[in-house]
Amino acid sequence: MFTQLNAIERAALEALQAVQDEAALEAWRVAHLGRSSPLMKVFDEIGKVSKEERPAIGKRANEVRHTLEAALGERQEALRQSALARSLDLERLDVTLPGRRIALGRVHPVTRTLRLIYRIFADMGFQIYRSRDVETDEYNFQLLNFPPHHPAREMQDSYYLAGDYPEDNPLVLRTHTSPGQIRAMREYSSQHPQNPPPVRIILPGMCYRYEQVSARYEIQFNQVEGLAVGKRITFSDLKGTLSDFARRMFGQQVQTRFRASHFPFTEPSAEMDVECFVCGGEGCTVCKRTGWLEILGCGMVHPTVLQNGGYDPEVYSGFAFGMGTERITMLRYRIEDIRYFWSNDMRFLTQF
Repeated sequence: MFTQLNAIERAALEALQAVQDEAALEAWRVAHLGRSSPLMKVFDEIGKVSKEERPAIGKRANEVRHTLEAALGERQEALRQSALARSLDLERLDVTLPGRRIALGRVHPVTRTLRLIYRIFADMGFQIYRSRDVETDEYNFQLLNFPPHHPAREMQDSYYLAGDYPEDNPLVLRTHTSPGQIRAMREYSSQHPQNPPPVRIILPGMCYRYEQVSARYEIQFNQVEGLAVGKRITFSDLKGTLSDFARRMFGQQVQTRFRASHFPFTEPSAEMDVECFVCGGEGCTVCKRTGWLEILGCGMVHPTVLQNGGYDPEVYSGFAFGMGTERITMLRYRIEDIRYFWSNDMRFLTQF
């Protein structure tokens, strides 16, 4: 049996030298180390030999098996290295080729619009005022003259935060940037309560509403609030400011219109439309076939809101407006679907 084991080892090693690929190597393993191989049959027959010869034969059989397994591992590594060398030879690097430019980040189109809005209103003497994203019900609704049962305060329209908060004043993701009006007026009026200074600010920020997502609506969006408070401010000042803004934003030939509307925190109230640049006023899905696209709501600050902010409505007046930055961006770049801004699709973003 020793002679048989030596022959098995010699034949297996000779056959291994002829193996040139993974498939042949697997066939060799099955033939020489598999359950039906000659070596495994020797292990099956060890029990038939005498007790005196059994330990020596078993030891030699294990030596042959370990030798073949080691040779198998070496051959596998050799074939892997050979395949890698062939791959590198086929994929040679041409160092004379010019290098590829590193892709650079771009400014998001909405950010571009925001920067332009800042610049336009800065030229008009407005300053930027930042307010918080998470507001109390008091600031988001109550102080802005929203009635207790106004639809905007319903759970299906606003995102309320879960937690142990007062039932009559829970926390909410702001549905508009208007709460910043109260905070700004109170900050200004606290400096000189008897004679508060005039206010001329814009309040940019993200807003959150439970909307049915479509080409025109998203559940989160940027908004820029505007507020001007002082003595003898009229609706003509509001209309002149916003008309001038539209000309600076869209060009001197832009067509605009004001429509009567209603907001709890302004009286009188209006909405401002700009001719739809996507369809040129002919009507499309973006403008709901009207030829016009609403870009902001506005109005004279309600006396109750002025009083809540620390300004005497008998002495002071003011106007306010809130514009959707995504809507304006859609007009500037002829974008047909507001959902593109949040899709993170590089095919869209790399165009700007």
